[in-house]
Amino acid sequence: MEITYERFESTDAEELVGFLSGDTWPFHGSDVVDRDEVRQWIREGRYDNQDNRTFWIVTAGERTGLVRLMDLCDDTPLFDLRIRSEHRGRGLGGQALTWLTGYVFTEFPQVQRIEGTARQDNVAMRRAFRKCGYVKEAHYRDAWPAAHGKVRDAVGYAILRRDWLSGSTTLPDWNDEHILGSSGV
Repeated sequence: MEITYERFESTDAEELVGFLSGDTWPFHGSDVVDRDEVRQWIREGRYDNQDNRTFWIVTAGERTGLVRLMDLCDDTPLFDLRIRSEHRGRGLGGQALTWLTGYVFTEFPQVQRIEGTARQDNVAMRRAFRKCGYVKEAHYRDAWPAAHGKVRDAVGYAILRRDWLSGSTTLPDWNDEHILGSSGV
């Protein structure tokens, strides 16, 4: 399956509105996105400015997903990855994650790490993170608002430039509480 990535252009604005408002996004801030809200985000530059870039994921000539890179002026950018519901479960997310990682580290030499956060129950994204060399660095309890007033845990992952270059994985020291001493709180 041939996958390409096309940079979002201002002429794509209404297609982006349709893409985001025409599907459901169960593992994002809100399952349903309002058309006018997307138009406002476009006007604000959330999809294309100095700090943000957006790319369509194109599979066999069809725009099947979206990669939005954020905080590109920082040394630790973030991203938003969305796959149309009828194309989920086919490995597109993992392939897009591999692509965006290479793109960011190649195009932005100041970037030393890339971060992403997934809801704890978003098993597909968490597997993609691990498969693509990202390491779990954080677990935020009751941090992600979900549908119907529920709150879920959020899990933070990152990849370091040095790990990407070497093909290795550096794990955090999860057993460092000893440096705090025994003086109690």
